[in-house]
Amino acid sequence: MQEPTYCFEEELMESTEQPTIQYYWEDLPVGTVLELGSVTVDRDEALAFARRYDPQPFHVDDAAAAHSWFGRLAASGWQTCAMAMGLYVRHFTLCSASMGSPGVEQIKWLKPVYPGDVLTLRQRVVDARPMRSRLGVGLVRGVMEMFNQQGEQVLMIDAWGMFGRRTPADGAAKTTDQATTR
Repeated sequence: MQEPTYCFEEELMESTEQPTIQYYWEDLPVGTVLELGSVTVDRDEALAFARRYDPQPFHVDDAAAAHSWFGRLAASGWQTCAMAMGLYVRHFTLCSASMGSPGVEQIKWLKPVYPGDVLTLRQRVVDARPMRSRLGVGLVRGVMEMFNQQGEQVLMIDAWGMFGRRTPADGAAKTTDQATTR
């Protein structure tokens, strides 16, 4: 597996400069695994996110969290999804021919996430096929898996992405097991 790198320098994220496209649909056959970096869960950010978007007591109050099944303050699952998306965009989407997503099949919060946890994201390509209605677009189904510092999986997101094709006229499906590790 390839070590994660930013698609381009962080300070360029607000500029209009476009990064070089490293991944087209053809570069994402079934079996491809991408390591997409890590993020540390910050307590103040977890509290701010929960207060604004998911103000359940176990996300915003230490005493209430201590009496919940979490046993202590837990980050919102929606923040965990947002952190996964941030890693996915910074380490992959911005340097790909991504054209957005037609939807998410499934999200699972598998274990609680706590302030101080270090979360690492990996994506596995489980399906890839050309889009029938648009020859220049391919569909990729990826499973994002997020793990804490103990190696325990805390999140799974199964979603589709649309990617520009390097060779739009090539109608060959890429659903065979052409595993690639990046």
